[in-house]
Formats: sequence, C-alpha cells, structure tokens
Amino acid sequence: MEVNATEKITDLQKTELYINRDLSLLEFNKRVLAQAKNDRVPLLERLNYLCISCSNLDEFFEVRVASMIEMAIIDPNAVSSDGTTPGEQLAQIAVHAHQLVNDQYKVLNDILIPKLAKENIRFIRRKDWTDTQYKWLETYFNEELLPILTPVGLDSAHPFPRILNKSLNFIISLTGKDAFGRNSGRAILQAPRALPRLIKLPVADTQSGPHDFVFLSSIIHAFIDDLFHGMTVKGCYQFRVTRNSDFFVDDDAIDDLLLAVQGELAMRNYGNEVRLEVDAKCPEDTVNFLLARFNLSQDRLFLVDGPVNLNRIQEINDLVDRPDLKFAPFKPTVPPQLARDKDIFAAIRRNDILLHHPFESFAPVVEFLRQAADAPEVLAIKQTLYRTGSDSPIVAALIKAAKAGKVVTVVIELRARFDEKANIDLASKLQEAAVHVVYGVVGYKTHAKMCLVLRREGKQLRNYVHLGTGNYHPKTARIYTDYGLFSCDKELGEDVRRVFAQLTSLGKVTKLNKLLQSPFSLHKGLLEKIEREINHAKNGRPAKIIIQVNAVVEEQLIQALYRASQAGVEIKLMVRGICCLRPGIPGVSENIEVRAVIGRFLEHARIYAFANDGDQEVYASSADLMNRNMFKRVEICFPIENKKLSARILHDLSLYLKDNTQAWLLQSDGSYQRVPHAGNEEAVQAQTLLLNELLVQQ
Repeated sequence: MEVNATEKITDLQKTELYINRDLSLLEFNKRVLAQAKNDRVPLLERLNYLCISCSNLDEFFEVRVASMIEMAIIDPNAVSSDGTTPGEQLAQIAVHAHQLVNDQYKVLNDILIPKLAKENIRFIRRKDWTDTQYKWLETYFNEELLPILTPVGLDSAHPFPRILNKSLNFIISLTGKDAFGRNSGRAILQAPRALPRLIKLPVADTQSGPHDFVFLSSIIHAFIDDLFHGMTVKGCYQFRVTRNSDFFVDDDAIDDLLLAVQGELAMRNYGNEVRLEVDAKCPEDTVNFLLARFNLSQDRLFLVDGPVNLNRIQEINDLVDRPDLKFAPFKPTVPPQLARDKDIFAAIRRNDILLHHPFESFAPVVEFLRQAADAPEVLAIKQTLYRTGSDSPIVAALIKAAKAGKVVTVVIELRARFDEKANIDLASKLQEAAVHVVYGVVGYKTHAKMCLVLRREGKQLRNYVHLGTGNYHPKTARIYTDYGLFSCDKELGEDVRRVFAQLTSLGKVTKLNKLLQSPFSLHKGLLEKIEREINHAKNGRPAKIIIQVNAVVEEQLIQALYRASQAGVEIKLMVRGICCLRPGIPGVSENIEVRAVIGRFLEHARIYAFANDGDQEVYASSADLMNRNMFKRVEICFPIENKKLSARILHDLSLYLKDNTQAWLLQSDGSYQRVPHAGNEEAVQAQTLLLNELLVQQ
C-alpha cells in the first residue's frame, strides 16, 4: 500500500490494511517447514518439524478450508476484512497450499531422506530390497497383513466404500475375471488404522542396516497380487481424503450438550470431502474417477511424490534410539521457594509464585492439587479442564479429593477441537467419582485456565488460585511455553470464585475486582489500556505496548493498535501464528513490529504489557486477540501485580525481542523474513537462554 510518510490514514477499515487470516496461517506452516530445512536443528527433530507442518495442514483443511467452502455456498458475496470473498480466498489458498505441499515433499525426498541415509536411517524402496529382506517382508505380509486386509471390487453389489477421514487407501486397476466372472476394472483397499505405517526391518544380512524401514504402502504394493488370485493387477495407487471435521452444534436446539457432541463426533469421520491426495504416478483417468467420486475440483487435488500421509513418519522418533540426532534432554527446574518449602500453601501465602513452562516444571501444579486432595483443611476445589490428556495426575488428584469428601467441581469443555471424545470419557470418569461436572455455558467455549482451592485456616476461609495461559496438561507443558501464577490474593480469589459461579449457575454478570473476562470485560479492558497509551504518547509521556500471543485477528483491537502507532506509541507484537495486522505501513503502522519465534518449544503464552507512563502493567491471559476469544469464549486475563514477577516476564519478553536465530519479522506484504544475524553479531536464541538461566538458578 503506497502512502506518503506524512499522510495520516483516517479510515482504518480499508481492506488494504489487513492480511487474510488463512494465508497468514499458511505462512505459519511455512515457518514450521523452514525448521525442517534448518541445518542448526538436529536431524530427527527436522523430520519432526516436517510432520508437524503436515498435521497442521490437515487441520487447516479440516476446519478452515471446510468452513470457507460452506461459506462460499451460504454467502458467496461475503467479504472478509482483507476484501476477499470466500471463492477468492479458496483460490488463493489453493495456490499457496499446493506450493507448501510441493515444498514438503522436496524437503523429504531431496534433503531429509539423503541425510538420514548418511546416518544409517534408511527407507528401503521395493527395488532395493535384498532377497533376504524380500522373504522376510513376504512372510510379514502373509502373517500380519493378509488376514486383515479386505479389498472391495467395485460393481453394482459392491459400491464405492465409505472412506474414513485421513485414512490410507489404495485404488487398484485390474484385468481378468474372478471366480464369479466379475471385474469392473477397479477395486478399493483400505488400510486399517491399527497397522503401523513404518515397519522396521531386522538386520538379516550384510546389506541390512541397524535402522532400515519399509513403508506399509510399499509392502502392500509389492504383494497386492496375492489379494486378487487369478487376476492381473495393472496398477496400485495410494490416496487419502480429508473431510470437514468441524463441529456444528445448534445452540438453540440443545437439551443435553453431552449427547449433542456425541452425535456430532460419530459423524466426524464422514464429513464432506475437502481435499484429495493421490500418488503422483496415478493415471489421469483414475485420478479423475476419484475426483468425480468425491465431487472435488482440480484445485482440491494434491499429487504427491511419496507417502500420502507424512504425519506417520513421526513414528521414527520412537523407533530410532539416536539421542545425538535429537534435542538434548533437559530437566525443568522448580522455583526455590517451592523447593525449600514442601507445604505449597505456606509458600503461596508468603508470596505469589510464577511458573514459566517448560523451563520450569509443571509438577508444582500437580502437587498443588495433590496437597489439596490430602489436606483436611481444604473444603472445596474448582477446576476448568480444556485439554488434559489421558491418565492425567490432575484428574487423579481431583478424584482423590472427591472420594475424601471434599466438594469438587470441574468445568469441562466438551467442544475442545479434536479432544471431544477424550473429554466425554473424562466427564464420565469424574462423575463416577462423585465429582460435580458441568459443561460450561452453551454457545461459549470455556477456555479459561483456572483452579481454585478453598481452605479453612483458623476462623477464616482463604482462596488459593492457580491461573494459567495454557492447559492443565502435563505432557504439553513440556513442549509449550506458558505462564502460570499461584496466588492467595483476596480480591483475585474472589474474582475466580465469581467466574466459577457464572459457569456453574445462573445469574447476572458480577463486577470483578482485578480480572478481565470475556465475553464481558476483556475486549473493552484491552481497548481502554491501548487508549491510555495513546493519551500518554499524545501528552509526551513514555508509551509502549508489548503483546505476546498466538494470533492477532480481531479488527477493533487491530484498529486500536493502528491508532496507537499513529500517536507514536512503540508497539512490539510477538505473534506465533496468524497475524492480520500489517506492520510498517507509513501513516498507519510504522511504529509496529511483528515478530514470530519458531523454536524447540511451541510459543503459547499470552502476555499483555503496557508502559502506563512508568507504572508498568503486565497481564497474562488464556485469550488471543481473536474474535472468538473476545466474544464467543469464557476467558480470563489476570494481572501480575508482584513487581519482581512482572519484571521477570518483561525480561523474558526482552529476550524474544533480541532473538536473531529463531525469529522472523512480518513484512507489510504479509510475508515473513528471518531476523538477520550478522556474522560478527552475538547469537541470541531466547528459548535456549531462558533454559540456561533457569538451570543456573537450580
């Protein structure tokens, strides 16, 4: 957008000022894939990044592309903030997604497979099997695969089978007649999901290596003739279909949310088709047959040079014991005040405690609940659960507390995408233990991360809280960066109690002392704080905003940041994924820098910091700057009032702003460029520095 540097843009709704959110999300996946090309990343971790970029793209099609296809039908003339219609967006997505997929297979075939082979980790092609390997694989096929494979010959009595979402399938071309004189010329074979996609070969001869693997698809191709006795297989080609996996639950028609979600869950594997991946060697007439069968156009077709599901190659990490090709292991630290005092409640009474995961251990959060379950002084526990994992120690502690006679209330979000079944099972497990389980508020996902423990201490009742930016999930707490706060501040505890009361009962919105909460006060509160910085800047006072989130989408907040930039406020945004704001536009956003860090850990924290003329305010939150977080979810944003703790967060953010090895800068055209690192400049890698700083404190 060409603007004179002295011109001030007054219409901040101009479409040129916004980046398309879906193209921005594809840019994020490009940055993830770039890690697979990065020589400074251990080799098996590079393979892992490739797989992550593929699983991200799967979800992108299942949710974002699926919803855009529906929008193109329902309201084809709808216009997004960047001025494009659903049809135009789908066309742009097709171009960028095809380029991304081509890149993924080039990285696999041209970079990673040759480098892995040099490390004696090999994917053995059929043409390279030794006689010994062939015999072993033939036995494997006959004993492990043949009994459970069920090909379907296509004819009037055997219609095209229902194809599961993202499953591995084969379309087979045949000549000849079977025992009944039948042959339509085609058959379909579905590979059961229980089968491993990679099979490790034994070291059976001098040509075998210690880590030789064969793809399941290669074995099926090699011995497919054995499934069609007396007929000739002319061709066998992999294909995979991605389906609409988003949920639609009619909020106005719900009597029982659990039953509604269960009903939708049963249909997820058979939603409308949105993408077809096919072996690039598949003949054109067979490809067209599949496209017609799934009612898909050419722009939804992806011809791939390799396995149709690269995600499953991630199994290599568990099958190959090569620590030298992975990130070095580390042990998360425990804050000194918790290490010294085994009574976690006594430690919290002395001072608020901040945890920064995964650099610091998630174990104190589990211990908080374990001690609450055991302590006779504890009367009640209230907890939100969005994603928590199977066999969670958090859940075990809650069940133990309920069995000990404490009042335990858990708010479970049944519609946490792709965790719905796990959360339904979790709800049943908790209810069996006499835990009071509720499902939040119909129409609003409960995304807030909070736990409240009520203790009787002498003649008074005291609330202890844990508030976080991430889920109560011990496993993801080792790979996601998040903050968590322990506090027994009276007003903060009362706020959390009131939010739980909203979630579990009925009543008007109550005023909160310190928390900002969506869908009520968070959006308005953030706008007010941005306006305050604008006023400071206009009056010649220091004004600065630092925000670290996963996404920036909501238009009113973007416009407020534009106004702040125009007023001279210095704005630093660290946005891991989607960013619809365009930085660096003269007259609009020249004072805004947007950077993204892609490293060993997934950046997941949400931090809002405001200079406030020297009276610095720092907030942590469960919410990103998205419409859904502001208006369609229950979220909390909590202040870090302890000056030492807020200073620590600002220090952490300063490291990210100095990162010159894992950081990318968003350009005004929507693309990203790596932060340049001059040869004589000291390398700064924020995640590594944070890890080292906390190790030193042990």
